[in-house]
Amino acid sequence: MPTAALDSARPIILVGCGRLGSAIVEGWLTHGPVDPRRLLIVTPSPKPVTDRAGRAGAVINPEADAMTKAQAVVLAVKPAKWGEAVDGLADRLAADAVVISVMAGVRADDIGKALQRPVARLMPTTAVAQGRGVAALWSNDAGASELARALFAPLADVVELSVEDQIDVATAVAGSGPAYVHAFTLAMAQAGVEAGLSPDDAVRLARGAVRSAASAPLDEALEDLIARIASPGGTTQAGLKAADEAGLDAAAHAAVAAALRRARELSAG
Repeated sequence: MPTAALDSARPIILVGCGRLGSAIVEGWLTHGPVDPRRLLIVTPSPKPVTDRAGRAGAVINPEADAMTKAQAVVLAVKPAKWGEAVDGLADRLAADAVVISVMAGVRADDIGKALQRPVARLMPTTAVAQGRGVAALWSNDAGASELARALFAPLADVVELSVEDQIDVATAVAGSGPAYVHAFTLAMAQAGVEAGLSPDDAVRLARGAVRSAASAPLDEALEDLIARIASPGGTTQAGLKAADEAGLDAAAHAAVAAALRRARELSAG
C-alpha cells in the first residue's frame, strides 16, 4: 500500500508524553521517520525522553506560532483529558493538518468535530519504542490513514481495520495484550518457584520462554507452532491439557471481554 510522503520541512506535533507518548518518541528518535528537529512535544511535565528529544533538536512546549505549519498532530493524552488538551488547538493548525489519535475509546467523529481536520485512529503497543510494536489503524480518510501508516510503519506492524468499532477490540487484544502476557509470565515464574526454582532463576526462565516464543516465524500458524513443541504424550502436551482444564481459554476470553467493555465505556463518555 502506498504511503503519504512525510514533508521533511513540516513539523509533527505530539500532544501528551505519558507511557505511550514516551514510547512513540523513543521509537521516532531511534528508528525514524520523524526528524527530531521537526518534532514539537506538548507535555505538562518533563520526562527523560523529552530531555533526550530536546537534546536532539525537538521543541518542548512550543509557542503557538510554531504549530501552524505542522503536517500532523498525534494525540496521546488520557482519554478523559482529551477535550481539555485540544482546547484552542484547531486555531493553531494548518488547514491541511491531519490528526492521529492513539487514545482508547475516543471516537473519530468527536475528535473531528473538535479539531475540524481529518482523523486517523491508531492503537500501538509500547514496543514501538524498540521498533517492534503492533498497531491497529482505522480512518475513513485515505490521506489520514496513509500519513498515520508513514509515521508508524517503521515502529510497528500496522494492521488496517475495516470499521472503527474494531479499534476497541484491537485495544483489548493487542493494546492490553502485553500486560496479559506479562501476567502469565509472572504466574509461570511463581509456579516454578513453588516447584523448587529460585525466584531469580524462575523469572529468567519464564522470560526466556516468552522471548523464545516471540522469535518464532510470523508467517507460521500458531497451531503449528504449538504442535512443533507439544509432541504427543510429552511434557508440553500434558501442561497444555492441564492449562486448558484450568481455564486458560476462558481467562483469555474474559480478559479481552472486560477490556473491550471498558474501551466502549470510555467511548460512551
